[in-house]
Amino acid sequence: MIAFKEWSLVCDALGSGRQSIILRKGGIAEGRSGFSWQHDEFALFPTYFHSQDQALRDIPAGSVAAPHESLHTISLLAKVDFKVLLDDWSQVAALASYHGWTEETMQERFDYTGERTISLAVLRVFRLPEPFTFPDAPGYGGCRSWVTVPDCGVAADAIPVLDDATHTQRVAEIRRLIGLA
Repeated sequence: MIAFKEWSLVCDALGSGRQSIILRKGGIAEGRSGFSWQHDEFALFPTYFHSQDQALRDIPAGSVAAPHESLHTISLLAKVDFKVLLDDWSQVAALASYHGWTEETMQERFDYTGERTISLAVLRVFRLPEPFTFPDAPGYGGCRSWVTVPDCGVAADAIPVLDDATHTQRVAEIRRLIGLA
């Protein structure tokens, strides 16, 4: 199964329905071609970046849990509703209420390598009926966005985080904010 590596606090926001988007510049290991949304369906693989709490706003107390170094747990799956490369800072700024990153973090990502772009994916997030835990492997580390993990085998039983009406309304509002309505 393909998994997308994302900060644990962002995964928490996606899993609670507070967030439905990911804005991504890419990892160091993405190579010359840079980051792309290579997959439209994937598991969310929580990562534990040591200072992620400083790059995010409104973090619930006690949210940053220390990882168990030899095990990983996946509890969320995602499907991409739409994806687009944003090249206008006003589009990124308009999305501030739809994610938890600080403006400074978003500006750094947008300006990274001088390209002044960032990839947006609007997701439909699903919760697995039971979290799926599996052992660590060397291929899960490093600054890469996509990894292959063992199949959790229960994707068909996953439950949407947001009801259909709320999700549809949120997608429409995001499209409007970035000029795609």
